Amino acid sequence: MKPKRQADAPLSRREALAWLDRRLNYERVPPAPGTFALARMRRLLAAVGSPHESVAVVHVAGTKGKGSTVTMIAGILEAAGYRVGRYLSPHVHALEERIGIDGTPISAAALGAAFATVVPVVERLDREAARRGTRGPTWFEVLTAVAFLHFARSQVDFAVLETGLGGRLDATNVSRPLLSVITSISLDHMALLGNTVAKIAAEKAGIIKRGVPVVSGATHPSARRVIRATAARRRAPLRELGRDFSAASPDTAAGRQPPLGSSVVRIQLPATLRGTAEADSTYALGMAGRHQADNAALAVVAARWLDERGHRIPEQAIAAGLRRAVLPARIEVVSRTPLVVVDAAHNVASMEALMATLAGALAAHTPRVLVFAASADKQIERMLAVAAGHFDRVIVTRYATNPRAATVDRLQAACRRAGLPAAEAAASPAAAVARARRIAGRNGLVCVAGSFFLAAEIGAG
Repeated sequence: MKPKRQADAPLSRREALAWLDRRLNYERVPPAPGTFALARMRRLLAAVGSPHESVAVVHVAGTKGKGSTVTMIAGILEAAGYRVGRYLSPHVHALEERIGIDGTPISAAALGAAFATVVPVVERLDREAARRGTRGPTWFEVLTAVAFLHFARSQVDFAVLETGLGGRLDATNVSRPLLSVITSISLDHMALLGNTVAKIAAEKAGIIKRGVPVVSGATHPSARRVIRATAARRRAPLRELGRDFSAASPDTAAGRQPPLGSSVVRIQLPATLRGTAEADSTYALGMAGRHQADNAALAVVAARWLDERGHRIPEQAIAAGLRRAVLPARIEVVSRTPLVVVDAAHNVASMEALMATLAGALAAHTPRVLVFAASADKQIERMLAVAAGHFDRVIVTRYATNPRAATVDRLQAACRRAGLPAAEAAASPAAAVARARRIAGRNGLVCVAGSFFLAAEIGAG
């Protein structure tokens, strides 16, 4: 008989991840509507000492740009001298990417120590849930509890948290943040969040707390109406992109395409948030794309608002944080000969941003090859239609790490309907990229897009 583990004895990384992967994981199995609730998450956190109550949180929700915005805000705070936790999802290379402090992923020892505390609690909650005929904590709920515990034990000054799905009922939505941030909103996860932008915005606006300031990057009229109404109802001060502050890409405005891998943003701030900055300030960004200008504007306004409330953040920290902020699989250049760009674009808006950013590179390189895979619940035909006219060849594949992946037959049919060249099928993401590189030769371009899971399997970065 296997000896019983001593309470709180650290788990190895292998033991912790093997135990976690036995939990119900809605990143792999689509949940049914009505699945989510916060009571289970609150019980779990209370049972491990309510670590979320000792952490100063900046909470970020939205359809697109959440991870980039979290990374920029965290980078600014780190450059200002604070100890900063960041919680991201999903990961590209390793689960530890999701939980980090000052840009460094959680160590195997710290991960094992946090799991040693959480595991016996979860197993007790499982038994209680079974007696009630309900479920115990899910994969994401457990990992969120591990993140809060790690941040509390590490005594971070701030934790910048990305919602996993939605906002209102997301596991991260259990703390009272210092500041809430909502990025752009568009159609995604419609089976769970609603089939209109307004319904999805209502779920994202669920992170708005009474009296807690909100920075919004939502520009769709329906989303703006919902967020304004929610903020007013909860008496949460609101600053909006396009109304209270603005962002522009000087290169794009001048008809130039900046080099892939970087970009510049010009942000105009209201007088109340300028501090020592000029009304119209220009920053270099570590991440490429016109859409990153909007994300950077949200990060700058968030930082200015925190500074206004006594958390000193000098102008040079804002500039340094934006310049250093990078993430894997966000218009990531992984090769120059041929040019290979990997992006985790997984909805229509993300594909539109990707094509806009690649416009100069697509015009300068030939042949141009698209490698594509996506989850079956996505708007695949509409995503591919955005890429129509930009590529000479298409290779579709299916990732193995997630059963939600669409079949290559469906992807090939979607390519035909979207007006793309007849798609070649590859047995794996690695085989697809190898084939695409051979087709592209030294002077062509390979774009890999459609899913974080695809980026993970080809080993982007």
